[in-house]
Amino acid sequence: MRSVNWLLLALASVAVTPLAGQRPSPPAPASVLGFEPGAERRLAEWGPIAAYFRALDAASDRVLVRELGRTSNDAPFIAVFISSPANLARLPALRDTQRRLADPRTIRDSTEAAQLLARGRAFVLITSSIHSTEVGGFFSPLEIAYHLARGASPEVLRILDSTVIMLVPSLNPDGVTIVSRWYSRTLGTPAEGSAPPEPYHRYVGHDNNRDWYAFTQVETRLVVDSLYGVWHPQVTMDIHQQGAYGSRIFVPPYLDPIEPNVDPLLVQGVNALGLAIAWRLTADGLTGVSVNTSYDMWTPARAYQHYHGAVRILTETASAELATPITVPVDSFRAGDGLDSRRASWNFVAPWPGGRWTLADIVRYQSAAAVAMLSHVARHRVEWLRAFLKVGQRAVRGWDGWPYAFVIPTAGQDPTGLATLLQILRHGQVEVRSALTPFFIGRERFSPGTYVVVLRQPYAAFAKALIERQAYPELREYAGGPPRRPYDATAFTVPLLLGVRVITLADSLPVPLSAPITAPIPVFRAPGLSTGNGGNQRSPTRLGLYRSYTAPMDEGWTRWVLDTYGIPFASVEDSAVRAGNLGARYDAIVLPSMQPRAILDGLPPRRYPAPYAGGIGAAGVQALREFVDGGGTLIALNAASDFAIGALDLPITDVLATLSPREFYAPGSIFRMILDPAHPLAEGMPEQSIAWFEGGPAFEVRDPSRARVVARYPGVPGEILLSGWVIGPHQIAGKAALVEVRRGRGKVVLFGFRPQYRGQSQATFPLLFNAIRGAAREAR
Repeated sequence: MRSVNWLLLALASVAVTPLAGQRPSPPAPASVLGFEPGAERRLAEWGPIAAYFRALDAASDRVLVRELGRTSNDAPFIAVFISSPANLARLPALRDTQRRLADPRTIRDSTEAAQLLARGRAFVLITSSIHSTEVGGFFSPLEIAYHLARGASPEVLRILDSTVIMLVPSLNPDGVTIVSRWYSRTLGTPAEGSAPPEPYHRYVGHDNNRDWYAFTQVETRLVVDSLYGVWHPQVTMDIHQQGAYGSRIFVPPYLDPIEPNVDPLLVQGVNALGLAIAWRLTADGLTGVSVNTSYDMWTPARAYQHYHGAVRILTETASAELATPITVPVDSFRAGDGLDSRRASWNFVAPWPGGRWTLADIVRYQSAAAVAMLSHVARHRVEWLRAFLKVGQRAVRGWDGWPYAFVIPTAGQDPTGLATLLQILRHGQVEVRSALTPFFIGRERFSPGTYVVVLRQPYAAFAKALIERQAYPELREYAGGPPRRPYDATAFTVPLLLGVRVITLADSLPVPLSAPITAPIPVFRAPGLSTGNGGNQRSPTRLGLYRSYTAPMDEGWTRWVLDTYGIPFASVEDSAVRAGNLGARYDAIVLPSMQPRAILDGLPPRRYPAPYAGGIGAAGVQALREFVDGGGTLIALNAASDFAIGALDLPITDVLATLSPREFYAPGSIFRMILDPAHPLAEGMPEQSIAWFEGGPAFEVRDPSRARVVARYPGVPGEILLSGWVIGPHQIAGKAALVEVRRGRGKVVLFGFRPQYRGQSQATFPLLFNAIRGAAREAR
């Protein structure tokens, strides 16, 4: 059925003869899909889902579908605008109102502000299925859109009149098809309901929802540039799923900590709207609704909205096994993160009693939460617009305690890192200007053309959050207990990651500044390795990248970096490693960050069929030993270094291997690192750089005749942390972060950190490139 023209099929489904001048009735989703959304053991690919929305557009004057661009795999990326016919007819005027409310500098006085509030409409962005194994998000957008396209209740009409809904049915259309095809292929087998043995995004898998400040992926940029940057929504709802053995649905308030640059008015808006949704769901008889658990409000990696005047309502609904129902006994519920799903509490007032849980339940909860949110926003349209305006007014005045500006020199900067920083700020709608005359800060002279970010603009909070260093609070499970795990990384200081120098200016800058500049386009090249993004020319290094069927995100990020820099490589799967003779094909093999057991054992054979089950096994370990002994270079990243140490009997100790989180803990932090400039791996690097530390090792060399330290952490514990959070820095003080170890005729390069972290840590990309380049020299 993949060759079916789904759009023609969808239009045929609404070919009811209307009266002259009338549109046909909106089609039900089942008329295009061939089954009801939420039907057991049925998933849809992206083609019919997108076709349904086009059919709805053709049939309803409440719906407009717009293609924003193409995905990583060249699928259509669409947004669906839903509102009253009158609102859709005046979208250009509403867009201009939104633009002015988003920038209070364009509003003359309070009278004009009142007029804008009166004629404006609350713009609401609903996004879904960014994580493609969260399959309820395939179908809930269809149900929401159908409900609004055909409904005639006072609630629906008020929603349509008071709001403009921008519905993105999938933030990852490619993944919808990847997961649906895998599920259909494995129906009736032990693998039914399992995750596919490949990333459900071309590159980054689950990490596609960690890209909302770096903007590395095309899908992220489409949403930011075409929706946030144009329509400036006041409210967003992001539809997700969580594990099966807790609450049935989570809505905010979030847990602490709150990132300090999020406006307090937005925090209160999140709290109020989340609790209103929970109240409505409970009133409608839905049980198992939790608030204030599991999910925090710290990083902009998941919350672009909080720095752009909007509240983010995350919903997390309990999962089944994709579209396969499960039974959840109440005694299987797990406690943690401020919630015990077996007992009522203030943040979980009506526990779910357990039982059968289906895809239809997921769709019902998700759709009900969306309607509850829309109803509340519609009833309080002016309040939401006024809050949006107040957040912007506060930003253009500047918060108490904020510096005046950030100064970004041009001299002595890495041009790629500098251009990347400026592009990030551009996608974040941050105005960057340049100095028109020379100026001094202290005794340092800055030339004309120096970039300046004045923190008196609508989205200054975004710039401040990304440029300053983070100090994550030390939170414990209980007094004296283990650390409370953050939901994501604790550091996101972009200049450190990019290796770009930025100066904080406390007071005003008495020099003329240009109009906002056009950010330069970064040029991604690795000298001696890049052969063009097509990779058709001969590469000096025959490079292999280990690609496990467990689909680790770090492998995808490594692929993205190599493709972005035009460095040719070949993916090396388990069977190819086990087959041996690796030296005949590769000079270097990169092991992305993975736990040793995952490399060895891979996916469980009781669940997955061949060739996906099992890892490299003993045969693969022997093949890697022979590869290195014969002159090859094995490059192990982060957690994979522990595998390499054990599998190849390297004279290295991971000093963190036996420590508990009470003794050492660094959940996604930026450390200072001191390099040996005489070592070839450090070529082109400064003597001090950064290391992105997240679940990695730290090394002690047992045999200096075979191993050389390339980089180590400072000997003074207080000098290690640059941004984020660390417990027990003394445990790694003076320990090695990067080591080269000889074995046989070859070598192993051990990274104790992620040098290509989420495509962001350009400051340490050269270390990885040097390791690859050095393998070519060894081979010659």
